[in-house]
Amino acid sequence: MTGRAVRWGAAIGFGAVWWWAVLRLALSPESGAWEGAVAAGGWGISLLPVHCMPRARAAGALGAGRWRDAWRAGYRSAEQGHGGRPDRDPGQAD
Repeated sequence: MTGRAVRWGAAIGFGAVWWWAVLRLALSPESGAWEGAVAAGGWGISLLPVHCMPRARAAGALGAGRWRDAWRAGYRSAEQGHGGRPDRDPGQAD
C-alpha cells in the first residue's frame, strides 16, 4: 500500500510541475530554458513505452530467432512451391 501511495504522489507531483512549466511557457513572457526543459522532458517521457514486460511473460511473443526462421521457411516454400527444384542447390547453374 505504501508503494502505491508513493507512486501516486510522485505522479501527481511531477504532473503538477510539468503543467506549471507548460502554463508558464504559454502565459509568461519571463519563462526561460528551465521551463522549456521541464516541458520537453515531460513530453519526451510520455513517449516511452511504460507498459512493457519481458518477452518471456508476454502473451503471443515470438522467440529470439523469429526472423531467421521466417526467412528460412519462406525460402523453402518458394523453392518447393514455385517451380523450384528441391534437389538443386540454389547457387548451382543449370
